[in-house]
Amino acid sequence: MSPKLRATTAYLVYSAGEGVFFRLMTTIYSVFAILELGLDPLQLVLMGTILEGTYLLFEVPTGVIADTFGRRASIVVGLIGTGVAFLLLGIADSFAVALLSQVLWGIFATFQSGADVAWLTDEIGEEPAREYYVRGEQVWHVAALAGIAAGVGLGSIDLRLPILVCGAGYVLLGAFLLLRMPEERFRRRERALGERVHQGLTRTVREGVAQVRAHHVLLLIIVVAALHGASTEGFDRLSDLHVLCDVGLPGIGTPCAEGGVQVGFNLVVWFGVLDGVALLIGFAGLQLLRKRAHLTGHAHVARVLGVIDVLLIAGVVVFGLSRSFWLAVATFWAVGALRSVQEPLFTAWVNQGLESATRATINSMATQADAIGQTAGGPVVGIIARRVSVPSSLVTSGLLRAPALLLYLVAIRRGSVGTAEPDRIEEELSLEE
Repeated sequence: MSPKLRATTAYLVYSAGEGVFFRLMTTIYSVFAILELGLDPLQLVLMGTILEGTYLLFEVPTGVIADTFGRRASIVVGLIGTGVAFLLLGIADSFAVALLSQVLWGIFATFQSGADVAWLTDEIGEEPAREYYVRGEQVWHVAALAGIAAGVGLGSIDLRLPILVCGAGYVLLGAFLLLRMPEERFRRRERALGERVHQGLTRTVREGVAQVRAHHVLLLIIVVAALHGASTEGFDRLSDLHVLCDVGLPGIGTPCAEGGVQVGFNLVVWFGVLDGVALLIGFAGLQLLRKRAHLTGHAHVARVLGVIDVLLIAGVVVFGLSRSFWLAVATFWAVGALRSVQEPLFTAWVNQGLESATRATINSMATQADAIGQTAGGPVVGIIARRVSVPSSLVTSGLLRAPALLLYLVAIRRGSVGTAEPDRIEEELSLEE
């Protein structure tokens, strides 16, 4: 049997693989969906809504599986299944087949979310893991640059090639981690005498819910995650369409209004450059975060997240209203960089003081809350894009984040995040019974 990697090395390999393969696909995803599949703004958003709706249904069950049977197995299943979903997308020739690929992606991606963070935290400890949340994000960004370059090269030949290579890459990454990823600190939950598997799963869910209910600040964090999801869905699905069809690209213009866009090397390169520079700026922001920001201290992290959200609201609104190419590009890059910094901060905020036994479940709940926001917000901004305009839907997406600012203030006033006292959790569980 192949020797296991160190946990930190395995996490960085995992982050690098995710970065290169995911960006290989997403660099040309919107162009592929618009030009190859012929999707309109509402269909683009519905692709995300189906994806996030699937997340909504499967997020907590798969998080519970990770807490009950093992995080490594959950991550490996997620990677291989996601690869299969991307392979299906790469051969899709209709909206229906593309939607099916999103369903598969949604199911298998939930096996990873929560499990990867819980695995790392348990293997190396909560405090060292905070640094690796950021370091892993940096490695993801560096690897993603290689993915963008490869996506541009392959996409200029055929828009389906990057998606197919991405799918194969995810499958290979999952197989590699199956052989080399360690899991030494996880202890499978012992079932009580006579307790069946499904009863153990139910118990894990109930304990996770009890922790959220027993700690009011953790509940606020879950609501903030939902607002973030509602805001990001419109931007993620419609930003490329806005640049392509409302703003225009130098040397290409806005040919969407003229009945179609011809796929060419210049078009693919432009989107590669936009994504690549956004990653570089995000990497610089993460480096600044590592050196100057403290990922401990509930109130401090909440204040920093509040400032980031103010800037994100302004950035998305200005991007949506922009008709100047360089203003649109500047705000696009700013939004991408801010979100890169926000993600590890939010992860650290969620994970302060959680019990190991339900860590993956609660992380999954936070991701599920994000999915709820995306599922609820996606159709709204999609209908606005179809009936009014894409810029109007982008402005709406930015403003959907605004209520989170009030929740940050409430969370700062209420106190620190952490698992409630055991007797409080038991009280919550007894109320459930």
